[in-house]
Amino acid sequence: MNALRAFEAVGKHLSFTGGAAALSVSQSAMSRHVAALEDLLGQRLLDRDANRLALTPAGQELLAVVTKSFERIEQTMNTIRDDSVPTRAMRLHVPPTLLHQLFMPMLAEFHREHPEVRIDVFSANVTGFPDTELDMAIVYDRPNVDDKITDLLWMVRVAPLCSPIVAKAAEGKPMAEFLAGQELLHVKLDLQPRDLLWGDYLRRQGIALPTHGGLAFDTGLAEARYAVTSGGVMLGDVDMFAAEIAAGGLIAPYDAVIEDGYGYYLKLHPDDLADPAISVFRSWLIGRFANFRERF
Repeated sequence: MNALRAFEAVGKHLSFTGGAAALSVSQSAMSRHVAALEDLLGQRLLDRDANRLALTPAGQELLAVVTKSFERIEQTMNTIRDDSVPTRAMRLHVPPTLLHQLFMPMLAEFHREHPEVRIDVFSANVTGFPDTELDMAIVYDRPNVDDKITDLLWMVRVAPLCSPIVAKAAEGKPMAEFLAGQELLHVKLDLQPRDLLWGDYLRRQGIALPTHGGLAFDTGLAEARYAVTSGGVMLGDVDMFAAEIAAGGLIAPYDAVIEDGYGYYLKLHPDDLADPAISVFRSWLIGRFANFRERF
């Protein structure tokens, strides 16, 4: 246990000095503990050179489990010692556009039904699972297989969306002619070409147009705001922006909705299913999104 605690401190600080200060022990003791743990496992956990300390892949894997395990032990001990001590907050990631467009009311509904479950919400514009310490994450991604439990919440359906003023230019025109005269707006995806989504959409529609121009935004929410206020055509999630479409703020000039291959998935580590709060929230959220999908 001492070796694991020493490794956790060093791994979090990426420094033997910082880890030793956090635990109020000597740096040499920290070094001996980590070395003993590496000998026991037969694997290096840290890469060391003169200027830096870095976790190896084995170290990254072990640090995540050790940190979570110590948190669980501390939480359980606190609960046994004093029932009035609040449980640890569940850390949840939600993509920014989903959070602001749809998830806030869902979160409020869950909070009313389960006030005992504490949730810390984080939001970052990333594709896939964020590189931070989380218990659960709703991620925007293509289908993939990894070591996490993955539940599909919904597949994204897209179509060209624009303001009512821009939509007037589509009257009586085929979609290819309309789009050729408009600025195409983009959402940037990690490690992907800026025009990936438009390029794929137009190929599937049999339309040949250049797609590399136009403005690109970090989030679909920013893209939609620009389309409404300043023009251009976005390739928008028709379910995400259903309220704006129903109110007439965004217009779909053509009946050309397709699934683009991306979706929103709930991901968590398998060992976290033992946490009652996580299990309750997962079941509730899957059911809530199932009801949401039935509307479309």
